Amino acid sequence: MNGTRTRTFYGWWVVVVAGVGLFFSEAPVVVYSFSVFLKSIAQEFHSGRAAVSLAFTLHNLCAAAVNPFLGRLADRFGARRVVLPALIGTGLALVSAKWIGSSLWQFYLFFIVLGIFGPATVAVPYSTAISRWFDRHRGLALSLMMLSMGTAAIVVPPISQHLIALYGWRSTYAIFGCATLLIPIPVVGLFLKQDPRREGLFPDGIPSANTNETANRPIDGLDWNQIWRTGTFWLILCALFLAGGSSHACYLHLAALLSDRGASAQAAANATSIIGVAMLCGRSGSGYFLDRYFAPLVAAILFGQSSLGMALLAAGATGPAAIFAAFMVGLAFGAEVEVMAYLVSRYFGLRSLGTTFGTCFASFVLAGAAAAYVMGAGYDRTHSYTGSLLLFFFLMMIAAFLFTRLGPYRFAARAVLKAPALSPAPEVVP
Repeated sequence: MNGTRTRTFYGWWVVVVAGVGLFFSEAPVVVYSFSVFLKSIAQEFHSGRAAVSLAFTLHNLCAAAVNPFLGRLADRFGARRVVLPALIGTGLALVSAKWIGSSLWQFYLFFIVLGIFGPATVAVPYSTAISRWFDRHRGLALSLMMLSMGTAAIVVPPISQHLIALYGWRSTYAIFGCATLLIPIPVVGLFLKQDPRREGLFPDGIPSANTNETANRPIDGLDWNQIWRTGTFWLILCALFLAGGSSHACYLHLAALLSDRGASAQAAANATSIIGVAMLCGRSGSGYFLDRYFAPLVAAILFGQSSLGMALLAAGATGPAAIFAAFMVGLAFGAEVEVMAYLVSRYFGLRSLGTTFGTCFASFVLAGAAAAYVMGAGYDRTHSYTGSLLLFFFLMMIAAFLFTRLGPYRFAARAVLKAPALSPAPEVVP
């Protein structure tokens, strides 16, 4: 695995492996397809949408509590040792949906368990590994890794709707659980590697003749005790909290919103997949721009245009206009992980990347927990999503503004890095 200049850099294989793991993680079925399951579950339990959305709120509360802890574990033990047990737990939890009874508390318990195991199958562990494998191409690598999530967001909602119509929502969850147990576990277990230093490489595939010297090279960055005391950290955290709540609220209720406006259940699920298409565009495009332009400006533009999509939906958009609005929301929703990981790595370095990214991601999903419930409660109270959409439009605009207040990078990408074997010392050219 010691890659040379004539071989494919193993970091790109790590990207592929992470992509497979993310495709079969909990997010495509639990998060991206939640709006597809929402009305069926509400009808069966004879509950309002706020009551069903509370399950997602509990899920995200658990995820918010777990993410900083699993980030610290990824820093210490590596991504593979974090992801594999979580994939097993998530798969078994999804299969257990077959035994959910007629009480809503059992559905809540189901989502709580998913909130405990699921986060370790998603972004934080994989992003810590990818960020160590890449420096100059970090944005591109993160976006390519997340392309699989965009693909899953396209294909899983309509598949879920089709399976729900055939077998019911319980069996649909169980089918996805079987897929989680069978496919990603061997791939991740065999091929996911945490650190290029152990392979005798510098980031981006530059080889070293001295493997021991490379393996012992310290990791640049601040430690967690330094990071959480900085104003930059709290500014990023607040911006991500507002953006996370706004994007989650709109996405999770999109299928129900479109169904209320006359779309069939399958058409609403297909429209949800439009966000998946936008996520693909957002993920691939964000990686390109993050490596070439100032990341806070890229984030401000992405989240700013997403707020305009929310404004269109609040104005009562239907048909093609609603599809266009969903696409605008999806562009930002697709880029959130890459933007988050990239900002954290550039402002705080890699030493405590997992802990810092996990904490920021916890803020993002915590906001989603609150916003999903607020969106459902707003509908139950007014029988309309308009007021809630206007609220989240303004919050997203504030998030976009906060990104513009970030200063210059502390750990910018190196332009040129040569191996010690080729020169007396690593050469850095600004």
